[in-house]
Amino acid sequence: MPLLEVNQLSITFTQYDRGLRQKKVPVIQNLSLAVERGEIVAVVGASGSGKSLLAHAILGILPHNAAVSGRMAFDGQPLTPTVIRKLRGKRIAFVPQSVQSLDPLMRVGDQVRQAVRTGDPAAEQQRAFAQYGLAPQVARRYPFQLSGGMARRVLVSIATVSGAELLIADEPTPGMDPAVVQETLRAFKAFADKGTAIVFITHDLEAALTIADKVAVFHAGATLEVTQAADFEGKGERLRHPYTRALWLALPQNGFAIPDEEAGETQICSLKHEA
Repeated sequence: MPLLEVNQLSITFTQYDRGLRQKKVPVIQNLSLAVERGEIVAVVGASGSGKSLLAHAILGILPHNAAVSGRMAFDGQPLTPTVIRKLRGKRIAFVPQSVQSLDPLMRVGDQVRQAVRTGDPAAEQQRAFAQYGLAPQVARRYPFQLSGGMARRVLVSIATVSGAELLIADEPTPGMDPAVVQETLRAFKAFADKGTAIVFITHDLEAALTIADKVAVFHAGATLEVTQAADFEGKGERLRHPYTRALWLALPQNGFAIPDEEAGETQICSLKHEA
């Protein structure tokens, strides 16, 4: 049984039109995903494809004007609002996309120590900061005293010290130094090796493929394809959907190729850089 199951998830927002008339705006339709223990599933797609909304639905933090249908379950238990509140921050940890999620009135070291579930909180916080390249004195700073990259590393630290069974990371690496990005990815891989299930939401397909077991490709609020990371090879012959193949072929190592479906061949983009 998968640790996390999402079946035919649909999300619709109620908005006001002219004349205070209400209208329904569907943003996700029939989206499905499953994650096993010890598995990393990368969720990739363009902005607006529903990646972050999926995370917010699992965590029960959608706005009040959102209507949700479909089925979500954690360890076989339906994710009702009551169950989500019990799991969130304990068995399910979240690395949010926005650094504004940090408490502006609490020192960041205290925020990390507060998330520790087992072991010595101070020791775990110090270990996490050392792992992600944060100097010891950073623990005494407030969020406004951090750069964007430092704040993201604090958010990753909070999630990784929690000992959660499911880790949802929403764009955790932008603004980080390349070396820290690699360390973060290695840490996620190490957690998965110990049995943690990870949903890795990202625009960076290349980074995702370094650690993911599976890749779920989202577009316009729907799941286009869920495939093994190993299928991303060659010219994408093993990828079923043209959009997935286009994402793969557009990577630099593939020559920024654009699949021409009508011609049945691949064209190469010529990139011109102006000074």
